[in-house]
Amino acid sequence: MVEKSMYPDEESFSFVLRCCFSLSHEQGVMILGQIVKLGMDEFDLVANTSKELYENNGFFTFLNEHKSFERMSIRELNYWNNLISEACGSGKIEESFQLFCGMRKENIQPNSVTVINLLRLSIDLNSLKIGQALHSVAIVSNLCEELSVNTALLSMYVKLRSLEDARLVFEKMPEKDLVVWNIMISAYVTNGYPKDSLELLYCMVRSGFRPDLFTAIPAISSITQLKYTEWGKQMHAHVVRNGSDYQVSVHNSLIDMYSACNALNSAQKVFGMITEKTVVSWSAMIKGYAMHDQSLEALSLLSKMKLSGTRVDFIIVINILPAFAKIGALHYVRYLHGYSLKANLDSLKSVKTSFLSSYAKCGCIEMARKLFDEEKRKRKDLIAWNSMISAYSKHGEWFQCFQLYNQMKLSDIIPDQVTFLGLLTACVNSGLVDKGKEIFKEMVEIYGYQPSQEHHACMVDLLGRAGKVDEARKIIDNISLKPDAKVYGPLLSAYKIHPDTRFAENAAQKLISMEPKNAGNYVLLSNIYAAAGKWDKVAKMRSFLRDRGLKKIPGCSWLELNGQVHEFRVADQSHPSSTDIYSVLKVLEFEAGDMEDYLELFDPPII
Repeated sequence: MVEKSMYPDEESFSFVLRCCFSLSHEQGVMILGQIVKLGMDEFDLVANTSKELYENNGFFTFLNEHKSFERMSIRELNYWNNLISEACGSGKIEESFQLFCGMRKENIQPNSVTVINLLRLSIDLNSLKIGQALHSVAIVSNLCEELSVNTALLSMYVKLRSLEDARLVFEKMPEKDLVVWNIMISAYVTNGYPKDSLELLYCMVRSGFRPDLFTAIPAISSITQLKYTEWGKQMHAHVVRNGSDYQVSVHNSLIDMYSACNALNSAQKVFGMITEKTVVSWSAMIKGYAMHDQSLEALSLLSKMKLSGTRVDFIIVINILPAFAKIGALHYVRYLHGYSLKANLDSLKSVKTSFLSSYAKCGCIEMARKLFDEEKRKRKDLIAWNSMISAYSKHGEWFQCFQLYNQMKLSDIIPDQVTFLGLLTACVNSGLVDKGKEIFKEMVEIYGYQPSQEHHACMVDLLGRAGKVDEARKIIDNISLKPDAKVYGPLLSAYKIHPDTRFAENAAQKLISMEPKNAGNYVLLSNIYAAAGKWDKVAKMRSFLRDRGLKKIPGCSWLELNGQVHEFRVADQSHPSSTDIYSVLKVLEFEAGDMEDYLELFDPPII
C-alpha cells in the first residue's frame, strides 16, 4: 500500500497497531516508527491505540531498549500522564517511576495529574521518603498552589502517619475546602489526638464550613474517647438538624459515644431508632451493655440478634465474650466457641485469645491452657502468653504462672508491662512479698520499664495485705507521677486489715478528693472507724452519705445452672427461689457457727 504511494490514515494505523498484539515487538517498533515519520502520532485514535499496545503487551520495557521510541513526538505531557496513570492503576510500580524518570529526561515538566498519580504509589509502597521526594517535585514545579495537589499531599502524609508534615501542608494551603478539613480532623482522632481533632472542628466552623457526615463520624469518635457528654449531645443535635441521622454509620457511632459517656439509656434509644440494623449496630449495643456490666442484657440482645437473622462475626464474639466471662456463663462461652469453630472465626488470633481469657474467668483454666497449647506448633505471640499468665495469676496458681514466664523468656519473647502486671497480681493473690519485690525490680532494672499506676497499686496491695503498711506508703511517696485512686484504694483497704485511723483518714482524704462521688470510699473509711470503735465518726459518715444522696452500688454475683444464668445482689429477695435460698444459707451459717457474718449480709455498716 505504501509502495504504491497510498498512505494509511489514522484508522488504518490503528487497525495495524492492534494486529501488533499478536506480532513481535520488532514489528510493533517498525510500525510506530512509520507513524512518527508520517506525523500520525498526533491523532487521538492512533495515540490511544499505541497506549493500549503498551498496556496489554508490556511494551514499555522493550521500547525503552530501543532509541526509536525516544524520537516519538507522542511522548508529550498528556501521553506521559496516561502511561503513568495506567501503570499506576495496574500496580506496575517500577515502570511507573521509570516513566517518570524518562519524562524528566525529556525535560517535560510534570503537572498536578503526574504528581497525584505518583503520590498514590508512595502510599501503596508505604514509603514516606518517596512521598517527601514527590512533595519536593511539586514545590519545584510550582504545583503547591493547586488545591488538588495539596489535598493529595495531605492525604499521603496522613495515611503514612506523618501528622507533623500533614499539619504543615494544611497550614500552608492557600485555600481549604470541606474535604481538606475532614481529612485533618479524621487524622487527629485516628492517631490518638481527640482533643486536637475537636479543636480543629471548632476552627472549621469558625471559618464558615458546616460539618457533614464525614465530619460527624470522626468528631463523634473524638467525643467518645474524651467522654465529653455535652459535646456529644450537641453533635447528635447537629446531625439530626442536617438529616445525617438516617445514616446507620452515624447511629452506630452515637451508640458507642453514649455508652462511653455513661448514658446507656440514650444509647438504647438510638439503637431502637435504627430500622435496618447491621452487625455493627448489634455489636455496638452489645459492647455498651458489656461495658456497663449488664451482662444479662448483652446476652438477651445476642438472642434477639440471632432471631433477626444477623450472622455473628468476630467483632460480636470479641465484644460479648467479656460479658459472658463477667457472669461466669461457661455454657454460653462454649456455645459461642462452637459457633466460632464452625464459622472459622477461631482462626483469628484475637478471637482465640478472647476465648482463652473467657474460659479462665469462667473457672475453666484447663480449657484455657488447651487453647494456649494448641499454638505450640506456631510461634505464640506476646498477647497469648500474657493472657495465660494473667489466667493463672487470677486463679492463684503462682507456680504455673512463673513457670510459664520462664518458658516465655526461653522462647525469646520479651515480656512487656502487661506481663509484669500479671506476675505482680499473682504475687498479691498468693501473698508472695519477696517474689513481688524481685519481679518489680526486674521490670525496672533489667527491662527498663517505667512502672505504671497499676504496677504501683499491686505493690501497695501486696505490702498492705502483709502488714507492711509503712513500706506501702513509701512506694506511694516515691512515685514519679501523681498517684491516682488505683494506688490509694489498696492503701485504704490495708488500714481495714491493719487499723490505723490517723493514716487511714489521710489516705481516704486523698482518695475522696479524686473520686468524690464514689460511695465505696466513704463506706470503707466508716468500716475502719467501726473497727476502731469510733462510733461518733461512723454516725457522721452515715449522715454525710445520706445528705449527699450517695449510695454504694450493691455487690452482685451470678450463677449458671443448667444453661440459665441467675443474678444475685446483696440482701436481694427478688429471685423466685429466694425463700429456699436464704433458708439453706441460714442453716449453713449456723453450722459454721459464724452468725455475725451472716447478719452482716442483711445489715452491713452503711449500705
